[in-house]
Amino acid sequence: MHAGWMKRRGIGPATCAVCVLFAMIILWLSLPVEAWPMSATQPTAAANASLQMWVRYPPVPAHLSTSAALGKKIFFDASLSASGQMSCASCHSPEHAYGPPNGLAVQRGGADLHQAGTRSVPSLRYLTFTPLFSRHFYTPASEDSEDEGPTGGFTRDGAAASLHQQAAIPLLHANEMANPNEEVVIAKMQHGAYAQEFAQVFGASIFSHPEQAFKDIGLALEAFQTEDASFHPYTSKFDAVMSGHDKLTLQEMRGYALFNNPQKGNCAKCHTDTPGPSGRPAAFTDYSFAALGVPRNSEILANRDPAYFDLGLCGPYRHDLARETGYCGMFKTPTLRNVATRAVFFHNGRFHRLEDVMHFYVGRDTHPRKWYPTLAGTLDEFNDLPTPYRDNIDRTDAPLDRPYAGKPALNEAEIHDLIAFLKTLNDGYSATAGGAKVGGE
Repeated sequence: MHAGWMKRRGIGPATCAVCVLFAMIILWLSLPVEAWPMSATQPTAAANASLQMWVRYPPVPAHLSTSAALGKKIFFDASLSASGQMSCASCHSPEHAYGPPNGLAVQRGGADLHQAGTRSVPSLRYLTFTPLFSRHFYTPASEDSEDEGPTGGFTRDGAAASLHQQAAIPLLHANEMANPNEEVVIAKMQHGAYAQEFAQVFGASIFSHPEQAFKDIGLALEAFQTEDASFHPYTSKFDAVMSGHDKLTLQEMRGYALFNNPQKGNCAKCHTDTPGPSGRPAAFTDYSFAALGVPRNSEILANRDPAYFDLGLCGPYRHDLARETGYCGMFKTPTLRNVATRAVFFHNGRFHRLEDVMHFYVGRDTHPRKWYPTLAGTLDEFNDLPTPYRDNIDRTDAPLDRPYAGKPALNEAEIHDLIAFLKTLNDGYSATAGGAKVGGE
């Protein structure tokens, strides 16, 4: 188990015994399979039962509030875009875990729907408990917590301080809904099909105050994303196992062990798999930032300019940290829930298959020529960052700590096992949060 595991999860002496038990389970899972107790090699063994936790899944409201119901209409309203053809749901498809509906590295928007974006579209699921951005994050309620570095905030660079700020960004972004200003958006709202409903929720005179009305659009979208269970369904097999309704197969158990093993997959270091405060279901992210050295993606039109770089925390969209060059190349750690349903990965959409993502993680340093080009006979490693910032790349933790031409942290069989576990994080396995499998056996 990697050092500081309990610190990173805020587990102190006063924390409930459930979390301590979970820590012991994960420590055991981190051992090589051959070191497990004999019973643990069977899918129906007590090992599965030990994973069942007292997780508290959020209640599903009987109906949405008036603000959330309004936000739902806004979310699916294409008339609020410059093209009249793009809504929030165009890029954040409910049928695709509120992620992109296709495998394009970036989506197209703008007034003519021909303006290519520069970052892949993230999922909007499981954002509710995202902490505020901090340069130096310390785990709450932990007296001896270590500095975790930059953490939190919304969007891939953490620039938005809240869901309502994040939700309003696409309305004005030139590559997305492309409205020239807030007043134009409010004029469309005022003459739209639910203008009266908007005025009923936010006040009869709201359209006389475009700046406030624009903020209220964000608040309504935030309410929808917060209240509607489809944004945080917790209906994966993992949740069913945690609730005692199912059990992992032997392959999934092996994959889960690799997920937690600090010398192998080590995924849990950043993709937290333990229950949160008061039994909150695992987020599968610690909301931290990392520079992974993902190869440059020629599918992004902006990358045709050799001088263009997306530096994450350092810009080009975020400006307040531009001088803190130690952050350049860092992007926020996403949740791994529903990761196996995606067809585009990382901030620049460089990979389109989960298998390729796994091979990159374990082979980035051992076989770099597979991932990076050679220029004038020299390997251009970490080529999606300017040379001065390449020292920011994470090379200290498995599986990103292997020497050139060394043995990768995972072999092919282990990659398949790990992916088998990741597939247990896909929603839709059950009908209710933490419920039994749909259709039974």
